[in-house]
Amino acid sequence: MAESMDNLPPTPLVAGEGTASRQLDSLPTTKVARAARFAKSGLKVGANYVKHYARRSVGAASTEADLHAANAAELYGTLSEMKGSVLKVAQMLALEKKLLPPAYADQFAQAQYQTPPLSGPLILKTFRDAFGQSPSTLFAEFDVNARQAASIGQVHYALSKAEKRPLAVKVQYPGVADSIRSDIRLVKPIALRVLGLDEAQVRPYLEEVEMRLLEETDYALELRRGTEIAASCTHLPHLEFAHYYPELSAARILTMDWLPGQHLKEFLATNPGPEVRNQLGQALWDFYMFQLNMLRRVHADPHPGNFLLRAENGGTVGVLDFGCVKEIPADVQRLFNALLAPETLADEARLTALLDETGILRPTDSADRRALYARTLRASLELVGRPFRQVTFDFGDPAYMASLYALGDDLMQEPELRQQREPRGSEHFIYLNRTYVGLYALLMELGAHIRTQ
Repeated sequence: MAESMDNLPPTPLVAGEGTASRQLDSLPTTKVARAARFAKSGLKVGANYVKHYARRSVGAASTEADLHAANAAELYGTLSEMKGSVLKVAQMLALEKKLLPPAYADQFAQAQYQTPPLSGPLILKTFRDAFGQSPSTLFAEFDVNARQAASIGQVHYALSKAEKRPLAVKVQYPGVADSIRSDIRLVKPIALRVLGLDEAQVRPYLEEVEMRLLEETDYALELRRGTEIAASCTHLPHLEFAHYYPELSAARILTMDWLPGQHLKEFLATNPGPEVRNQLGQALWDFYMFQLNMLRRVHADPHPGNFLLRAENGGTVGVLDFGCVKEIPADVQRLFNALLAPETLADEARLTALLDETGILRPTDSADRRALYARTLRASLELVGRPFRQVTFDFGDPAYMASLYALGDDLMQEPELRQQREPRGSEHFIYLNRTYVGLYALLMELGAHIRTQ
């Protein structure tokens, strides 16, 4: 009985009380509608502040934690309803736990697993628009209730007609591609004003983010990339990839095999042994090193919702979602690896030359500023690059985790760094850095001790 149960599709993940049963009958897709939804949420957040300080003024109990919890719930509700790029940003912020108060980090982390899904009638309309028929005629079985719902689309469970093979059918939310551009245009002026940035300085970085987000809405591109990367990685042990079905896919529908397994939080709750956790961590590390060094493109969305873990065969990782893939130019790959090389830290002139080449140091910088940035980057590279300079590395070492968290606090003690708002370095490093932040977070959650050489 246990063996057959292991192959059943997982039940829906619950993102807070009532979330799993709440469905969306529509999405705000126009710029006006989405701006109005932003404004409505802003008014509610403002009202929460008024209530908080009113209670405090009359001596009633109202803590900062209560205020953060109320506002985080309101903002997460708004992001969940709007989907698209704003919810994707919440996913990215959830990886950077130190940037947010705990209430926000906890709420936004839900975006990695489950958000309110679209209702059944909207799903049926999507299939009729794409294929001229309902899913019941395309599949032997199709569950109209989403098993997972995230920022760009939601996933349904189905069975193929011929072989009754379990399938995952991803359905993209309506208007997502158009809303990405309008959301960025809507939020950009506010962000620039609040952060005190010049649009010309941040334009390459915003264009990089916009391009990656738009690529995530291109299901034909995801199908091609997922197929190609999976074929290139078949020799890597303990990894599993889904086969895609072009004949059951369309512009807003993507059909693939349903992979068994559990997301990280669920899997760790089963108390897997250290050998299994180490093998899972090794598979993840080998997967990303091969992509970086051999393929020069990486699965750049390594949040926990994109991996399914199993204890079978000593630990197996199912890799999901190739919507966000970063193609790495050859010179960027060379610089990235050179910055992590052991000899770089030992050679001040080499480090400075590399920082000049990346654009982190500029010819117009004063001698003091160049020294500050060189000192700061050396400290960061020494710590973050430590796994690359050892034959084996223990990501479960609590001292290493504490050092990573303390690094940001220490750097922010520098007055000039606190005031520095001008972005520096190649825009290509945005998603490379995001990839390794996510990978490190996964390995530390697993507590994996792995071979890194």
